[in-house]
Amino acid sequence: MSNSNQITNEFQVGILTISDSGSKGERPIDISGDTISKICTSEGFVEIFREMVADDITEISNLLSKWSDSKKVNVIFTTGGTGISPRDNTPEATKSILDIEIPGISEFMRMKTSEITPTAILSRSVTGIRNDCLIINLPGSPKGVQECLEIILPTLGHALEMIKGQKTHKEQ
Repeated sequence: MSNSNQITNEFQVGILTISDSGSKGERPIDISGDTISKICTSEGFVEIFREMVADDITEISNLLSKWSDSKKVNVIFTTGGTGISPRDNTPEATKSILDIEIPGISEFMRMKTSEITPTAILSRSVTGIRNDCLIINLPGSPKGVQECLEIILPTLGHALEMIKGQKTHKEQ
């Protein structure tokens, strides 16, 4: 998956899986979280935090706040809870704690993945910044996670460097 814009700095990542059944121990394997971890590690990220929580707005927002406020992570990926079912609360939890929303990243993921999987247009994923930490909602399926990461990784390093103040614009 590496490309010409490969991550040049060591960035720290948090992975938060949102799953009611997983948080109760009814789903012992976190395939989507494992997919994020594997891809991020291969791209040079260092995993700092990883957890699974129920699809509860307060629980999700509290953990996103705690991780981003710790200043230990540069990016948090969530997986799950981004659809249109009544229990999908990840976008609301994320929006509630953001300083800045970056709609283009989520819009681009939806646009590109809908070319492969038409139901991707039902995603309500959100992307934004809190306390210099980029937070990106990913789908709950391993396939969706992989597709989205393949789409955003080419620009992720640049975005993280901009957030850290290391770059001001992309030089063509």
